[in-house]
Amino acid sequence: MLPLEQIIAFLAVAVALTLMPGPDILFVAAQSVSRSARSGIAVALGLCTGLIVHTSLAAGGISAVVLSSPVAFRLVKALGALYLLYLAWKAVSGIRRNDGGETAASPATPQPAAGAAEAAGERLPALYRRGILMSTLNPKVSLFFLAMLPQFVTPAAGSVPLQMIQLGALFMAQALAVFTVVALLAGRIGRSLMNRSPKWTARFAVAEAVIYAGLAVNLLLTGN
Repeated sequence: MLPLEQIIAFLAVAVALTLMPGPDILFVAAQSVSRSARSGIAVALGLCTGLIVHTSLAAGGISAVVLSSPVAFRLVKALGALYLLYLAWKAVSGIRRNDGGETAASPATPQPAAGAAEAAGERLPALYRRGILMSTLNPKVSLFFLAMLPQFVTPAAGSVPLQMIQLGALFMAQALAVFTVVALLAGRIGRSLMNRSPKWTARFAVAEAVIYAGLAVNLLLTGN
């Protein structure tokens, strides 16, 4: 069992790092604003589930072996970037479909209520799977875990791999809590804006596509 002071110190650092603007928290916020808080929470659950993979690899030393190979590292980065660009394309194509529907509809056609995009579009399980893919295809998460977890491991406290697994579980728990709060707040903001003007739906979709494309570029250009 990890010492209490070790747990407190780790959680303080983990929460601070999770709150910093980064790909995961931006992803959760974008989904919550453009769809609903439930969608953001589904994505957050997927992102945290993906952390199980990175924690297991880090504890087993597999990440260090894989990431020591420049070819393997670049391949995983390329796959992650391609997936993000695919999500950007899906967001843009959704805008085009909506534009076509609005052109054909009469001006008197009532606009869908906030959160209808979730019911008409992707279901929560699909968003959950999207979060898992986002996390597992990001090699920077493995690098982060390899750099962070060992700093809070005490060899005298017992098995090092077991301590890393416990630390990974703590990180997942606090990340899910932080992401849930972010999703609830962002979902409320998105619902409020869409209730004021239906045009915000298309604007959110554009912002979502830009975020995906920006994350893809960031993934490719950094950490080489």
